[in-house]
Amino acid sequence: MGILRGFLTNPRPAPSRWNHRLILESAAVFRLAPWSGFDIFLKHHTISKNKNEGWEILALSRRQFLTLSAMGGITVLARKTKLSFAKARKEEYMAYTAKDYSKLLGMEGFSETLLKNHFNLYQGYVTNTNKLVDTLSQMLKEGKAGTPEYAELKRRFGWEFNGMRLHEYYFENLGSKEAIDKNGKLAKKIAEDFGSLEDWEKDFKGVGTMRGIGWAVLYQDNVSGKLFNCWINEHDVGHLAGCAPILILDVFEHAFMVDYGLKRADYIAAFFKNIDWKAASGRMK
Repeated sequence: MGILRGFLTNPRPAPSRWNHRLILESAAVFRLAPWSGFDIFLKHHTISKNKNEGWEILALSRRQFLTLSAMGGITVLARKTKLSFAKARKEEYMAYTAKDYSKLLGMEGFSETLLKNHFNLYQGYVTNTNKLVDTLSQMLKEGKAGTPEYAELKRRFGWEFNGMRLHEYYFENLGSKEAIDKNGKLAKKIAEDFGSLEDWEKDFKGVGTMRGIGWAVLYQDNVSGKLFNCWINEHDVGHLAGCAPILILDVFEHAFMVDYGLKRADYIAAFFKNIDWKAASGRMK
């Protein structure tokens, strides 16, 4: 009987396959059962082995590990063992991954502390979106779709997902010093719908300085093509159905208070100095 210690990790190999690694060393956390089934299991399953800093690593798929556990081949002996399949993914499902916006560091009017805090908050939305996708999927399989818990998580999903996606739009329409091309399609459409670029800017900034927390969004109606400046509250309230977000401004306190305190108008002025108009224009029909 072998006495082994190990823990499971969730490395991210090729996108099409997720493996759990059983990392083994001589100590009593995992115990191999005193039977020949383990050797039989290894003979009939392709399991890679390698050495890494003194550890012997067996790379098992989730199904292989669960099969071996069900057969009594592995017994967990330590409470602190890290056993979690919460991050496991089916082959057909790809987890959302937080994007890297470090290129924005050094942007005028936005301190490194402010931006790094903002990046961390965004990453939390990505994590929670993935957790909800997993949890809701599991609850559906367990026949819990009619429960109050399922309903509340479904309602929460829009908040987490939109928190993730709106931040991506926001970061991606920042980082440029180029002025808007007044002969470009976005500037022309703004002038057509608002009378002038200056009048649109006044209206957009007016939305951004409204009392409350949320987002100011320039939308384009996918049916008529018309542009609207809108207030979005709490990520998931106020979006215009069938409209595409063109320019996103985050006016939650975390977006500006580290640098500007309560001077939201000064933050919005800094935002306008850094808009990536090409990115915004690229979102138009």
